[in-house]
Amino acid sequence: MSHFAIGDIQGCARSLQALLRRLPEDARLFFCGDLINRGPRSLETLDTLMALGDRARCLLGNHDLHFLATALGVRGQGRLDTLDELLVAGRLPEYVDWLRQQSMALFLPQLPAAAAAGAFRDHLLVHAGVLPQWSAAQTLSLGQEIESALRSPGWRTLVRYMYGNEPACWSEDLLGIERQRLIINALTRSRFVFADGSLELDCALGPDKAPPGTVPWFDHPRRRSRGTRIVFGHWSQLGLVVNDALVSLDTGCVWGGPLTAVELETGQVIQVPNLDR
Repeated sequence: MSHFAIGDIQGCARSLQALLRRLPEDARLFFCGDLINRGPRSLETLDTLMALGDRARCLLGNHDLHFLATALGVRGQGRLDTLDELLVAGRLPEYVDWLRQQSMALFLPQLPAAAAAGAFRDHLLVHAGVLPQWSAAQTLSLGQEIESALRSPGWRTLVRYMYGNEPACWSEDLLGIERQRLIINALTRSRFVFADGSLELDCALGPDKAPPGTVPWFDHPRRRSRGTRIVFGHWSQLGLVVNDALVSLDTGCVWGGPLTAVELETGQVIQVPNLDR
């Protein structure tokens, strides 16, 4: 059985459906977040993903969390948001509950490494990134903290107070909503970090335009998750990267680029053009 990781869909349902037709019917599918918003068919995208059942696992991205906040009434839509169809859908509570059951981080142990015949490597899947201070095991555990909170009766409190850029630096002493906010920001918004491992959350440009004093999160020299292959989306200005250390999947489908799937065992790339514009 093969394992395919798939980049940001962002409501591009026709592209998603075309990509699914290109993938083996028995493949396990892992969607790396930003399932909806900005594209024109978020409702159809969720219907398509939900119909995949146990064949698929989905991560939550920043746009998916934004939808939960908008559905709850604690955030308004931004100028580029395209959530109207979902927000007025008769099945809105079902979509909200389904998203609340999805993951913040996933771990796939001992899959063959793409560039090393006969070798095996653990894979950690997140939407955006991993703080340098976190090991792969800690990242998974911290993601599970957020998953538990989102699935709990008190999930509305988390969604109401998860926004903000502070704190920006990890500490084991963080508690409550400050701890949860930093975990969410790291897993769903990371691009650059400072030397002390704190998040830089303003710049969305490519790695060659890193703000002064920062590096891409995966290039931090003391990153504790090295040795685990990290699979992520979110960073369309980074684009497609497939090597033994990283699989970067966001190829900007919502902006007119392709939608991308990568077979984790072999590194095979399968792409379909944007069919939703």
